Amino acid sequence: MSEHRRKPPQPQEGGRAAARRGQPGSPSGRRAAPRDATGSPSDSHGSGYYGLGGDGAPGGRAEARRAAQRSAGGGRRRAAEPAAGRRGVSSRPPGRKRLVDYPRADKDGWRRWTPSWKLVAGLCVAFFGSLVAAAGIGYAMVGIPEVDKTAEAQNNVYYWKDGSQMVATGGETNRQIVDLSQIPEAMRWAVISQENKTFYDDAGIDPKGIARAVFNMARGGQTQGGSTITQQYVKNAMLNDQSQTISRKVKEIFVAVKVGAEVDKDQILAGYLNSAYYGRGAYGIQAAARAYFNKDAIDLNPGECAFLSAMLKGATYYDPAGATSIDPAANAQNNSRRALRQMQDTLDKMVEYKHLPLAERIKYTTLPKWQNPRSNTALSGQIGYLVDLANSYLITHSEETGITADKLQLGGYSIRTTFDKSKVKELETSVAKVKKANIKPDQRPETDTHVQFGGASVNPANGAIEAIYGGEDATKHFTNNSDQTGAQVGSTFKPFVLAAAMTWGVRDPDLGSSQAQDERTVVSPKSLFSGKNKLKIKEYDGSVWKNEKGQEWLQTNDGQASYGEPPNFKIDLREAMRESVNSAFVQLGMDVGLDKVKEAALNAGLKKGSLTGSGFPSFSIGISDPSAIRMAGAYATFAASGKQREPYSVEKVTSKDGTIFTHKTVTNQAFTKKVADNVTDILKTVVDDGTGTAAQLPGRDVAGKTGTTDGNKSAWFVGYTPQLSTAVTMFRYDDNESNKNRTFLEMFGTGGQKKIHGASFPAEIWHDYMAEAMDGLPVKDFPAPEEIGEVLNKDPIPSPSPSVTESEEEESPSPSPSPSKTEVEPSPSPSETCTKFFGCDDGKTGGANNNGGANGNGGPGGDISPSPSLSESPGTSRGNDNGGFFGAPNG
Repeated sequence: MSEHRRKPPQPQEGGRAAARRGQPGSPSGRRAAPRDATGSPSDSHGSGYYGLGGDGAPGGRAEARRAAQRSAGGGRRRAAEPAAGRRGVSSRPPGRKRLVDYPRADKDGWRRWTPSWKLVAGLCVAFFGSLVAAAGIGYAMVGIPEVDKTAEAQNNVYYWKDGSQMVATGGETNRQIVDLSQIPEAMRWAVISQENKTFYDDAGIDPKGIARAVFNMARGGQTQGGSTITQQYVKNAMLNDQSQTISRKVKEIFVAVKVGAEVDKDQILAGYLNSAYYGRGAYGIQAAARAYFNKDAIDLNPGECAFLSAMLKGATYYDPAGATSIDPAANAQNNSRRALRQMQDTLDKMVEYKHLPLAERIKYTTLPKWQNPRSNTALSGQIGYLVDLANSYLITHSEETGITADKLQLGGYSIRTTFDKSKVKELETSVAKVKKANIKPDQRPETDTHVQFGGASVNPANGAIEAIYGGEDATKHFTNNSDQTGAQVGSTFKPFVLAAAMTWGVRDPDLGSSQAQDERTVVSPKSLFSGKNKLKIKEYDGSVWKNEKGQEWLQTNDGQASYGEPPNFKIDLREAMRESVNSAFVQLGMDVGLDKVKEAALNAGLKKGSLTGSGFPSFSIGISDPSAIRMAGAYATFAASGKQREPYSVEKVTSKDGTIFTHKTVTNQAFTKKVADNVTDILKTVVDDGTGTAAQLPGRDVAGKTGTTDGNKSAWFVGYTPQLSTAVTMFRYDDNESNKNRTFLEMFGTGGQKKIHGASFPAEIWHDYMAEAMDGLPVKDFPAPEEIGEVLNKDPIPSPSPSVTESEEEESPSPSPSPSKTEVEPSPSPSETCTKFFGCDDGKTGGANNNGGANGNGGPGGDISPSPSLSESPGTSRGNDNGGFFGAPNG
């Protein structure tokens, strides 16, 4: 057959159509080459089916086959694309290649957002590489600061009210550098064992501790706890910035690493021990050894070394002498317990880490004998109490002053106080005069030992504390008796009952309890109440008040005296205050409501924590224990016609940056002028012709009140002129005991007197002091009172006729109070009313049951009030919770 008539071979399995469609019928999945796909230049001119140019142009069959193959190859590639898409492979055309393939271009669905291991590994390498680079740069940039360039702590300078300097103290740097050879090995190992046991092996930082510190800072907490000895050395001796911030902490870390790498470990340890603060103004081990033990550092024994290592935790809470002026919880008892526990733990660790033989360790199981904490003799006498009072005010009002305990310790402040130099001296002199003339511990050791006095003067015009008497000497007696004692105030509390009666009035006995709170009758000073001894005390609705045993309370008076004519024995409130008649004021308190009596005391300026037993009738006759400062401040409210101003001790504080604090007096109208002036007028009667005549100042108006407490354990006189309010207290307790557990002792026979009462030594001190303090001041009279209230219980008022001789003194009794009101008709025997709260008959004073028990078998006494706590034995103070100057609990 002719060649040009030969048919081309037919495609297998599918034929030409399948090949053209690219269907699976073709064994390779290729398409057949399309017609004219020869790639020949003549194709466009109508080349024949067989690939021959019509005019026999070059190309031929070989060229046609190559063109068909090229076309078929493209078909294969195109045919593969849908199949790949079906397998989950992205069908997107590839774009320009990215440096970081994320999201992943060749993936679909969730796989597109899952980073590849290459990406993860790359990021980790980059991150840690950056950290290393940053650390390297930071390490290279920081240097080792010079220790002698450290900003040293400075003095705080305290000034009297007149601007003259009182003392420069409180922030001075008491430091003496000693060589490591002069520091006992026991001290070195005590600190290492407790603070940083890997000190000699670490690189100067503790990564885990740093992580904890950073975490605490992130939460807004403290950063302590993450520092090695090296870091603490850097912070104490090299960094001026002591702020607790991330940037400062980072700087500390870099410097610590460099110091750890380039400075000898022994040098670091010696630097730390020489720069650390141990309390009592002592920086460095040598100063600390002198401050606590009055010896050189080299002479410290292992027990003393472990003790001093505890002080590094914060002397405020570990110094056994206590630091209640900074924090009432830091009293001597709590601090001693903490210090002993920490000391023993340190000794145990020294044994565990083989730095101390066990045989040596067992020698030190108690606190070492430490010395007087006031090594600065400039703080002797009253100065130490004054400085403590000013410091306490600044710290407890840090939100206003901007001064914390740490900032105060660094010093550099000029502090202008409210204290009048002459008045402070005059008050101290008045106390010393009475003590010298009357208190003879050598002659009367059973009665005249442990006698304490306290006092305070407050200016009614602004609340400024102008004088205090804190004790014999701040370097010998550490508790400030003007601020924290725990001594009950007795009948000096009665003016608050009177103020409540004239402010809110008594409740109507004919109304229900809720309605009676609204329907009240304001009381006039001419209102009549029973002055009967052994008075049966009733609720306002007439029901008899009974104790937890169902026993009736019969209130006794001064020396078992009844006032007024029988059978009703009614006297007015002026007379009841003048003679300090307990039965009248206890019943008045019940009629008004003890909640209102408490509110009146708080409004006057007493602190809530100092008021105790407000659910019991005896609350009205002074079982509470406010401080002398607070009592003077509360009476100043009456002197200022009802305007209450908080007592304060600092006028202004300046530093190198200028004035940083100026006191601003805030006035609250605690009582109306009418109420306050009537209270003052009645208290004026007490001094003019009552129990307080010893406090008279010829030619001047004086108002005041005497007070004596249960068992003759404390005595008070609180009084005022229009320009100055002063409180004086006297009591006995063992000064070696903490405030919280202090046992108050009886004063029968003290000073050679049968017993001590408010009208005796306290009133005498008040008079002598105020006569000098008021000298040169203009004479002012109290405002004339306006008539107030309604006369209750009207009856003809007989002249009072006490059934005791003039030599007998007032005494406020104290039954056994309890909220129980179980009805029991017969009066109990004396033994039945002998309770833990009010004590028993001791044959001298008439215990609780004697003075105010159901049988009413009372003895002689002053303004007697019950024992201080519902849960403590007689004569044991519960502590001055919130009774101090700032209302902070004392222990």
